[in-house]
Parts: sequence; structure tokens; C-alpha cells
Amino acid sequence: MPVKPLEQAKSRLAAFAGAHRPRLALAFALDTAAAALAAPGVARLLAVTRDAEAGALLAALGAVVVADEPGTGLNAALAHGAARAAGLAPHAPVATLSADLPALRPDELARVLSAARPLGRAFLADAPGLGTTLLACPPGGALRPAFGPGSRVRHAAGGARELLLDRVPSVRRDVDTGADLQEALALGVGPHTAAASAALV
Repeated sequence: MPVKPLEQAKSRLAAFAGAHRPRLALAFALDTAAAALAAPGVARLLAVTRDAEAGALLAALGAVVVADEPGTGLNAALAHGAARAAGLAPHAPVATLSADLPALRPDELARVLSAARPLGRAFLADAPGLGTTLLACPPGGALRPAFGPGSRVRHAAGGARELLLDRVPSVRRDVDTGADLQEALALGVGPHTAAASAALV
């Protein structure tokens, strides 16, 4: 799970959240991590971040913090984290998860991971259907992340199988805008996001 330095994270939320933007970004990551760690089938969660505050709080939740992020963009960070995960458990599948899924439900994440396992390299599109919130690969496989705007098309073109699942809205609902946050709140967010969102009122 990649976590940008908080002062740089969620820049598209600036107009909506103002000075609360870094707090929201941290809250999203903490709620995402807590839900992921509670999901059946998740052995460990690696958080790739150079942010000391986020790293300390994520470690307190039980995440393995990968602090030596290469600093050359999101996909490089994800590839670095995947390599570290493979080193810790060479015979286990690996998946990367967006850090801005504050409504994430452990049971829904477990369904997605279970569906991905027999497909090999597979991905789940975000709620708008343009991006990607999860990318998985089999043991010993190459993750080959291609995140960023339009990543759904890139991942499909790169040979990853798209997961076409119903009833997993919490795994699709990443948050980049105020409207996204309202949709996440309607789904029901974790305690950190609930508290950070209340401060916006």
C-alpha cells in the first residue's frame, strides 16, 4: 500500500478540505490499512512510505513499513513494495491496494483477493471505471504496476485480467474529490476518516 508524504497527498482535495487535506489523507490510509489487516487471507500489509508520521501510525496498526521508498513515483514505489513482499514470502501471491479506500470492508477485500487468485495477474477498477484500486499477481509473478489516470486500460492492455465483481463497492471507492468522499461517507467509513471528516464541518 503506497502512502505519499502527507503534505503532498490528495492534492485534488485541497479545494474541498483546505488545511485539513493532510489529515484526511492520513485518515484514509489508516482506515484502509486497518480494514486490510482484518481481511481473511491477508498475511501481512506492507506500507511503502517516506512519511515518518504515517509510517509510525501504520506500524502501530500492524503494518510492515517500507521506508526506503525509491522516490521516483507511484509505480516505482509499488514495484519496490512488491519486491519486498516477495522477499518476505516467496511462495505467496502479492497485491497492491490504494491507500485511499476509507470505506473498505474486510469481507469485500477478501472476496476480491479470492477471485484474483486463480486468474494470475488481475486488477479491480475503481468506481468510475477509469482507474485501478487493486492489482494482484501470483507467487513469483511480476506485478508490473501502471497506475495513474486511465490505469484500467493500461493494466488490461498489459495482460492483467479485470475482476468483474458485484457487491464490492468499498474496494472500488477511492477518494480523490469532495464528491468521492461524500460517496465513501455514505458507504460508511472507518473511525479515522469519520473523525477527520467531522472536523470539516
